[in-house]
Amino acid sequence: MSAADQYSQLRERARIHDRALLVAGRTSNELELQARWFAGDFGKCFRAVSGSAIEVVQFGTWNREAGPDFTNAAISIDGAEPIRGSIEFDLADRSWETHGHAINPAFEDTVLHVFVHVTEQTFFTRTKLHRNVVQVRVDPATLPESFSANVPLARPGRCQAPLQDLPEERVLSIIEAASRFRLQRKAARLRTMAETHGADEALFQEVAAALGYKQNKLPFTLLAQRLPLAALRADQQHAESLLFGIAGFLEAPDLSVFAEETRSYVRGLWDRWWPHRDEMQRLALPANLWRLSGARPLNHPQRRLGALAVLVENWPRFTKSLGRSDPARATREFLLGLTDAYWSHHYTLTSAATVAEMALIGESRAAEILANVVFPFLAAKGRDVWPGYHQLPARLTNRRLETGATRLFGDDPRRPRFLKTIAHQQGLLQIYEDFCLQDNSDCAQCPFPEQMQKWN
Repeated sequence: MSAADQYSQLRERARIHDRALLVAGRTSNELELQARWFAGDFGKCFRAVSGSAIEVVQFGTWNREAGPDFTNAAISIDGAEPIRGSIEFDLADRSWETHGHAINPAFEDTVLHVFVHVTEQTFFTRTKLHRNVVQVRVDPATLPESFSANVPLARPGRCQAPLQDLPEERVLSIIEAASRFRLQRKAARLRTMAETHGADEALFQEVAAALGYKQNKLPFTLLAQRLPLAALRADQQHAESLLFGIAGFLEAPDLSVFAEETRSYVRGLWDRWWPHRDEMQRLALPANLWRLSGARPLNHPQRRLGALAVLVENWPRFTKSLGRSDPARATREFLLGLTDAYWSHHYTLTSAATVAEMALIGESRAAEILANVVFPFLAAKGRDVWPGYHQLPARLTNRRLETGATRLFGDDPRRPRFLKTIAHQQGLLQIYEDFCLQDNSDCAQCPFPEQMQKWN
């Protein structure tokens, strides 16, 4: 039995059936849930409210016009030939009526209505011509992980004492098994995304999410979903402008507010965005979706968006680096070597130019992309990536990681050694999510301490 399988069994044996701490907060954002649906996180096969077996054959594309959320989709009902049409995703079943979809001819070709909440009154999804639309209910609590988790730092947990008594090699074997399990799960998710959207699109969406960092992972994911890589590559002259326009960063500009060196850059973006604006305005992200404060200037989303545009331009070189014999080294060198005439010297569209050139994608972000995107992507393609993955040095820590380390290790002097590589960090995060975040008994009923003492 592999270490990942052994950890999976430990995880299942210790499954906590009480309500998880973060479930309530994970159902509130309709845009996030739509993005998770489009990514395939809910799966492809469902049971309709009517009892029919539903398979989503094609998730479609984000709709630019008024009407359903996703167009050019296809579903199969009870194994029959796929039928094409649109998909609408709402928070509640009654939203079909309250939003006026039932009398809107733009929704006439809808073949699937997906929703989260069921109201007391029974609702049937029907079009203006009284055609019945298949209904599917999804449960956000089944999602493997949230786009973000913001929990406070904690005191040492009940597992600290037994962990201190275990040999270092045994503790590391548990952490590494959890890390292997996490890597396999990410690879499985990317494999599903690749089956749904194609390998390049899956890779593009995940790289975009990684560039968004924790504060802006959702809007970057939405951008990559609403502006597929294939479309951007087919219109490279306008790709950067489309990204900034859909991001909502190109409202009618007053060029007088910009520094002289920025005016020509913004004018160029605007002039290339303007011909597409009316057609694509519906896809533009709301301003309140962006978190512009609380991040280092180097991580400002406008600068990250500039990096994404450069990555689109150089996509063939990026994918070529993944095929090298040492993909970690080749991809790292590629990412660190990216430059841009404007963004290598600016933090935002309104900041003054810096004299020194700044890395478009720095060491810590490159390491993040390697750990959470590149290695899982290669694993999804069947490559044995563990030897290289296991050697990636840890570049940064974060609040969630420090919380998990505090819960498990407290002031154990070996703690730094348990966090020295990205693989170790990922394993610790997996344990923290599987046990600490699933326990609402303040450690009293958490089964992890007893389970890990049985670890071979």
